[in-house]
Amino acid sequence: MAVKPVPGAVDAQAFYAGLDRFNVRPLWRQPGLLPDEPQSKASPHVWRYQELREQLLRAGAVIDAEEAERRVLMLVNPGLDGLAAATANLYAGLQLVLPGEVAPAHRHAASALRFVIEGSGAYTAVNGERQIMEPGDLVLTPNWAWHDHGNESDGPMIWLDGLDLPMINSLEANFFDRSSESSQELTRPDNASRHLYTGRLSPTWETWSEPYSPVFGYPWAETERALDDLAATGVGSATDGVLLEYINPRTGGPVLPTLGCRIQSLSPGRHTAAHRHTASAVYHVVRGRGASVVGGETLEWRQHDTFAVPGWAVHEHVNGSDDDVAVLFSFTDEPVLRALGYLREETAERQT
Repeated sequence: MAVKPVPGAVDAQAFYAGLDRFNVRPLWRQPGLLPDEPQSKASPHVWRYQELREQLLRAGAVIDAEEAERRVLMLVNPGLDGLAAATANLYAGLQLVLPGEVAPAHRHAASALRFVIEGSGAYTAVNGERQIMEPGDLVLTPNWAWHDHGNESDGPMIWLDGLDLPMINSLEANFFDRSSESSQELTRPDNASRHLYTGRLSPTWETWSEPYSPVFGYPWAETERALDDLAATGVGSATDGVLLEYINPRTGGPVLPTLGCRIQSLSPGRHTAAHRHTASAVYHVVRGRGASVVGGETLEWRQHDTFAVPGWAVHEHVNGSDDDVAVLFSFTDEPVLRALGYLREETAERQT
């Protein structure tokens, strides 16, 4: 059947205005759908720990952990129009559990991590196993794993939360479930998984088929030792200094299928080369002071500050001390981009 051409006398404005009732739009009038390169709405930004610590302790006087479920101050990127996100795909927050409190058990489709900032002796229970938390420890709460937090110490416990919530919610794939009990039943000894997997050795009697790491806790003592050993050799990356990835000992890949975790050290006075990548990242300052130049903006940081590097933003790091090493923890959405074939990285000229 032949298609008759539209008469030239048709009014263009009337044509465009009439399309709405069909729930369609003309592609040729849709800007930004196919940009020349990624243009993140997220901004480079730094959150000051000393300022937020005061607000977090005030929150402890306003609401208890059980009522809040999780007493967290979310780190909201100013470029994302109020979205609960630190970058387009990554959520970050500072969580407080006071002495004697329990943050009740729940689980969710989103994967999560905890990097301990302050306090000692509290725990996160994951699938029946308590991880006793010390400063610098990395603790995982994988997808759909039951988890609760408790503080049996005599001081406040504060850690950085990292989740893939913005990504999972944008995929409309999140689920959430609360337990009928505040604390889950413990079925394994404390820190069992970190003792089972040591160095390059794995237990032969353990089977594991999950896509996440069988180790739920990565202690700072081991991480610091590895950093110090490598820093002494003078090896490292031009763009990141000594950069190590926390790995799944079963696969050698990232600890979580959607979140990669890294630790890096910058030698005194080090100014790294600049680069950019499609993966976004949230950084936490474990030790030291310095600055990161991100997208042309200088973000000065000190111990326990947290800062965001949006995807495809050119960035470089500067250790502001001529005497002391700076240490940065980071988590990133790189595993997802790599798995989908969207990970791209390139070197760039320094911005300073």
